[in-house]
Amino acid sequence: MSGGATLLAPSAAREPAAPDTSFGGFVARAAASGQLVVQPRMGFGDPRRMRDGLRRTRDAVATTVGTLTIDSYTRVGDQDAARAALREGTPLNGYPIATHPGEVTRALLEGVRGPAFPVQVRHGSSRPEGIVRALAAAGLDATEGGPVSYCLPYGRTPLAESVENWARCCELLAELVPAPRVPHLESFGGCMLGQLCPPGLLVALSLLEGLFFVRHGIRSVSLSYAQQTDPAQDEEAVRALRRLAAEFLPAGVDRHVVLYTYMGVFPRTARGATRLLEASARLAVRAGAQRLIVKTAAEAHRIPTVQENVRALETAAATAALCGRPADPPGPADGEVYREARAFVEAVLDLAEDPGRALLAAFARGVLDVPYCLHPDNAGRSRSFVDVDGRLRWSEVGAMPVAPYRGAPPGRALTADGLLVALGAVARRHDGPRERP
Repeated sequence: MSGGATLLAPSAAREPAAPDTSFGGFVARAAASGQLVVQPRMGFGDPRRMRDGLRRTRDAVATTVGTLTIDSYTRVGDQDAARAALREGTPLNGYPIATHPGEVTRALLEGVRGPAFPVQVRHGSSRPEGIVRALAAAGLDATEGGPVSYCLPYGRTPLAESVENWARCCELLAELVPAPRVPHLESFGGCMLGQLCPPGLLVALSLLEGLFFVRHGIRSVSLSYAQQTDPAQDEEAVRALRRLAAEFLPAGVDRHVVLYTYMGVFPRTARGATRLLEASARLAVRAGAQRLIVKTAAEAHRIPTVQENVRALETAAATAALCGRPADPPGPADGEVYREARAFVEAVLDLAEDPGRALLAAFARGVLDVPYCLHPDNAGRSRSFVDVDGRLRWSEVGAMPVAPYRGAPPGRALTADGLLVALGAVARRHDGPRERP
């Protein structure tokens, strides 16, 4: 990496420096040149509007990758409803990649996607086979999700079924993407429920899903972490994720860390939303994340426009450029979050050699237990809270291999009002007259 990031014009930032045209290769080249890759959440049912969104993302004054976010019908496999919506002209909340003919998607991408602008499909499905087939047929090779992270938060699909589906999805993606392209999968494990999940569990889930992907033939992965309530704790978490990836992922597997701008209750003012976005960009640079998923100033009110997405991308890129990017960000990677995450990972991997079976056993025994998650395969005995310093802590741990925080209030004493106060703390802080450093 270079000693400091510079904000380049789009053409200068995206000149390919190697024959590797994969999603992971693009991110690696950007990181080597000191650039933080920024990415929107964006999906439209109309191919012309989707193409325009990708084109304007590509042309932003930032180092960007594109996103095809899939609609809700396609996520749950209801292609009949997606076809009916297209036939009747009903707006969709994403791009129905498995419903539009392959030639429509290929035409949408023609002249926009390429080695200097890869595109990732984002969806939220525990049954992703149809989506994987459609994206591969369109010439795409990058998507995201995972057997736990695209199951527990989103519905009632049995976890065993999701593990089976995702094993098949990984193997299918590896089979359908021809060499020399390298299929890429991003774990959504660092974003479970978006908030109030202590970082040690998020880091562990992301790494465990990465190991699952590799077990089923994927050789390029990204591991995720969502910005939470305390900047110092978040920085520690990203460093811990990077260290654990180096320790547990096999040599030769391409990897990078992706940070998500806060996914909980978002500030209601444009000023507050911008402050939070800028804070996430600074966090990515300090902790050594290579890619950032942004949110916009409109998040608290409605689905953002393309222009609002572009403005968020350029704001994040400019903030990152002003920070500079050290070659090896200083700071400890072996603190509380690392120790807790490693305890989770080792406890799970001790249950079975195969990561999928290990994950199933871990949730069945409560070794992994996501707080406030109502999925029937989650034990539901863990509870968390935000301490006086703003850090996420465990108040109850059930059968997990970690200890509750000393002096924590009884987790089940948390009232609905108390939960709402905790959920809104980040938004209030950034909407207020002073931003926390």
